[in-house]
Amino acid sequence: MLKKLLLHTRRSIKMLILILLSIFLIIGLVVLFYRPTYKVYINGEQVGYTENKSKLQAKINDYIENGDSSNVAYVQVDNLPEYEMCLLKKGETANDDKIFEKIKSQGIPYYRYYAILENQEEKLYVSNFTEAETVVNNLKEKESNNIDNITIAEKYDTELKDFISAEEAVAKLYVEKPKQEIKVASSKSSKSGYVNTSTAISGKKASLGISLIRPVSGVITSRFAASSRIRSSSHTGLDIATSTGTPIKAAASGKVTFSGTKGSYGKMVVINHSNGVQTYYAHCSKLYVSVGEQVAQGQTIAAVGSTGNSTGPHLHLEIRINGVAYNPQNYVY
Repeated sequence: MLKKLLLHTRRSIKMLILILLSIFLIIGLVVLFYRPTYKVYINGEQVGYTENKSKLQAKINDYIENGDSSNVAYVQVDNLPEYEMCLLKKGETANDDKIFEKIKSQGIPYYRYYAILENQEEKLYVSNFTEAETVVNNLKEKESNNIDNITIAEKYDTELKDFISAEEAVAKLYVEKPKQEIKVASSKSSKSGYVNTSTAISGKKASLGISLIRPVSGVITSRFAASSRIRSSSHTGLDIATSTGTPIKAAASGKVTFSGTKGSYGKMVVINHSNGVQTYYAHCSKLYVSVGEQVAQGQTIAAVGSTGNSTGPHLHLEIRINGVAYNPQNYVY
């Protein structure tokens, strides 16, 4: 009995060895003639092979996020590649470049540029924000008669606009002041002035050159760039809810350029600071300052209310640089 068992065991071991040798032989032949790779499909169609799908996908992702030329903000690609592992005969080559070119051929680039507006009408285009700021600052230095109506808007489009230099833009936009300009003297009783209600916003954090304090304490009920049924565009400021009559303090020292009622803003105060920075305080119940008045940081300028397009007592706070609204939460709250 024991002899038969040993004989059976010996045969089993031989069979196992033969099986293992066969497996190793097959693996050796596969390694000799094939190599592992990935089939690449786009929209269900096989377009080639890649040996390193991570590297290829990283290249595609970088193209989508940054494009391949200046001024491209991003590229819209509707059909991303899918990968399937397979064995490729040695001698046949992967074609990452061909696959990438296929992706590029279906991509739609979106260009970023900056429009310079006069009275909300697009007039000229420059390639970057620095040039746009240079145009506005030069017009200020030249005391162009239309400077209060000049704003900057960040734009995205599938077609690139014709850009001009900052010098050309200044020359085209500059308006000389009348030789005999009639100036209206400001007074405590004056409640008027110019206010820019552009809906241009920027998600960047720009340097203000000044420090700000919180005008009121309360609960944030609507954040910057938020959408709502009560407004037709993205939110240009920050809403801080608190009780009616709560004193509103100036976030920084400056000169009052608007104090009065302005459409959906209701009763509002606008303070002009340095470097083209302005702060807006809207939906007030009472206004305590007038156009032309110089205010100090922390001075009470108004009281919280619910005037204009408002659903309850709160302060609508805006921070603008050269007419473009920036997120107040990057500076206060």
